Amino acid sequence: MSNKTYDTLKYIALIVLPALATLILALTKIWGIPYGEAIAATITAVDTFLGTTLKISSINYNGRKLDDVVAMVEEMEREKEE
Repeated sequence: MSNKTYDTLKYIALIVLPALATLILALTKIWGIPYGEAIAATITAVDTFLGTTLKISSINYNGRKLDDVVAMVEEMEREKEE
């Protein structure tokens, strides 16, 4: 994946999709449009998948091992619980 593609997808995952999910959720509640929560949840699921795959791509690019990443995530979870 080129740097430009990565940067574009990262922008979409970090900015566009969360903003879109929030907008849809708010507008469907305001206007009484059905399925707003389902649409927002779908966008959030796609965003989570995209973020995860981009992080894996970044880890591979930087030469980190998956075990290191798992340890980092576990440490972050422990810190969150404290």
